[in-house]
Amino acid sequence: MNYVDRIVALRQDRDLKQEDVARVLNRSRSAYANLENKRYKFTVEDIIKLCEFYNIRPEYILGFTDKPLPLNKA
Repeated sequence: MNYVDRIVALRQDRDLKQEDVARVLNRSRSAYANLENKRYKFTVEDIIKLCEFYNIRPEYILGFTDKPLPLNKA
């Protein structure tokens, strides 16, 4: 599973709509949809915001671990 698939799964697991996450990234829903559809790439800033929003360590999103640990734990 690549990092975009993990980001999509995080959103879907929390029953969020694309527009909900788009607001977090300060983007339109269609711009966010382009990110999820791999037409554009997430920026480092996007990944940081998503980690904070989902309270999840970047190692999970980036695929270095399969354990979705919260940010406040090592």
